[in-house]
Amino acid sequence: MKKSLVAALPVALLATALHAQTPITAPDTNFDAERARLSQQRQDIGAAYERDRTACYKKFAVEGCLQDSRARRRLAIDDVRRQEAAINDIERKRRGAAEIDKLDKAAAEARSPEAAAKRDDALKSQQERDQRAAEHAASRAKIAADEAEQKRRFAQKQQDNADEQAKLARQRAAEPASRQAYEDKQKKAQQQRDDLARRNAQNTKPRAAPLPDPAVPPGPPVALPRDPAAPR
Repeated sequence: MKKSLVAALPVALLATALHAQTPITAPDTNFDAERARLSQQRQDIGAAYERDRTACYKKFAVEGCLQDSRARRRLAIDDVRRQEAAINDIERKRRGAAEIDKLDKAAAEARSPEAAAKRDDALKSQQERDQRAAEHAASRAKIAADEAEQKRRFAQKQQDNADEQAKLARQRAAEPASRQAYEDKQKKAQQQRDDLARRNAQNTKPRAAPLPDPAVPPGPPVALPRDPAAPR
């Protein structure tokens, strides 16, 4: 983000310096030169923004970096628009003042009712021109704001798509490891079941007859009584 900020700063500083050195309210202001300067400033702002975007996509926090870059560009463009509006307003007022001065001189020379009527007509015409110019400027500002919003939404859509593709790529990369871990877990569980079955089988075998005590000598065989009902 520091690199992006450094890249954007020269444009803002240049605009501030030029604006301070050539105030648009000066009587000898060249409005064509001022408009050319502002046009160049717009190009510089656009170039700085593209450099910022390129740098942002190389960083981890892409969206935060892009938001900062868009905010800086918006502030710079707003400053250019304010200067353009100020130039247009001053130029209109100067034209109107020049026309009024011209009529005042004519009225002072003639001192006739016709000159006063022309002056009133000129004032009314100037007011109407100012109103139309203000409405036109507001319309241009709205169009520019709509275009900026459309570009922002398009950029956001592209970023969301890139994030989704990156997420899918991470999931696909993690699938083999997850599958292997699952198979290993199943094998371990089966091994534990087999071990438990063997232990249970060993515990259920019949015990062998005890060995005779070597300290007791064997006695004579004991004759069991014969059953009378048994056949001879």
